[in-house]
Amino acid sequence: MIKGLFETHLFVENLERSIDFYTNVLKLEQYLYEEERRAALFWIGERGKNMLGLWEKPKEEIDLRHFAFECDWEWVLNDSVDFLKSHNIGFWNFLGDDSERPMVFANIPAIAIYFTDPDGHYLEFIGKLPGTYRPEKGSLVVSYEQWLEIEKQEH
Repeated sequence: MIKGLFETHLFVENLERSIDFYTNVLKLEQYLYEEERRAALFWIGERGKNMLGLWEKPKEEIDLRHFAFECDWEWVLNDSVDFLKSHNIGFWNFLGDDSERPMVFANIPAIAIYFTDPDGHYLEFIGKLPGTYRPEKGSLVVSYEQWLEIEKQEH
């Protein structure tokens, strides 16, 4: 029945600032702008597959949301942190070691790094790693190197 997520929408305080961020920093393709409704729509990845809508609202009407951008896992591992740094975007992981590196969700398995947009929405770059879903890993979050060691021990 359900095959994926087609669209998601966010409220933003300043539409032009958010258009700039999503177009010029994250390189999403804007395909619609409606001045009268103070809205902009973007394709995420391939045209016609996934959509992000931005709607301008007063700050007090904005509730923060989270969503993840699917990326190639190698890019997340090797380039995502440098990309975020080059745009002066703060980022974090859940490793609890103050490291500046992506983390691995061992159960998926997927590698990810978190950051925020100009309004404070929680965004994520995530890439599915080679391997199979392992529900027995629960919510285990490890470094990439630790994940490689786990994989090695289990194969």
